[in-house]
Amino acid sequence: MRDLKIRIGEREILHGINLDLIPGQITGLAGESGSGKSITGLAMLRLLPKNAKTEGSITFEGRDLLALPERDMGRIRGQHVGMVFQDPTASLHPMLTIERQLTDHLRAHTGVSKKEARERALDVLRKVRVPLPETALKKYPHQFSGGQLQRIAIAVAIICEPRILIADEPTTALDVTVQAGVLRLLRQLCDDLGLAVLLITHDLGVMSSLADRIAVLRQGEIVEEGTRYDVLRNPQHEYTRALIDALPSHERAGADLESAESAAPVEEISKEVGNE
Repeated sequence: MRDLKIRIGEREILHGINLDLIPGQITGLAGESGSGKSITGLAMLRLLPKNAKTEGSITFEGRDLLALPERDMGRIRGQHVGMVFQDPTASLHPMLTIERQLTDHLRAHTGVSKKEARERALDVLRKVRVPLPETALKKYPHQFSGGQLQRIAIAVAIICEPRILIADEPTTALDVTVQAGVLRLLRQLCDDLGLAVLLITHDLGVMSSLADRIAVLRQGEIVEEGTRYDVLRNPQHEYTRALIDALPSHERAGADLESAESAAPVEEISKEVGNE
């Protein structure tokens, strides 16, 4: 993203932000409610409100996504850029089986056969660690727990093997112990598949153990950006310092650890900081 500005109606939401996503890394976008985090993610998929006006550029594989015809953009959504939402039910059809949702999505973007689509659906359910994937394919969304639904939503997002995955508050609606498992899954998928992940969250506690880089967004502006270690151990902006000061002491201590492998205990990484 370069000098991205977004105006909705009379209000300017983003004031010219710059952000890079790197394959095999998780970039955390942190900030309080209303800072523009979710709008940033939606802009990458060009899913903004009809009255939104954009300036700047979002470049993917040499093409500016903001300037592409809608037909070309439709191919990029889902196939090259996947998104996981806070509420998994928002992206899953209640009346369709999991098999139908996975295979329809895959075939719409790739044109593979029904047989291959089913095989890949099974494979992706194994990747996201959904128990008994053969049985899971035959079930409907209401037959799964919240944590399992989020794993299935992640499966839908990655079945086409995208280059970028946007995760917008993917654990906020989940039980604390379930959150930890979903976060570990995102880390593993990023490492194993070489995904460039944008993790949108208000919870710096999550970022202290998961993100490779952190960008801090305040009122539509990125006020600080750097490695997880630099941002959390040596914050330069007063807003970043205020967010860190709001963390419990044991989560601040997690910033001393320079690698994702040295993450804080699972019961600590998903506590919420502030309200969103």
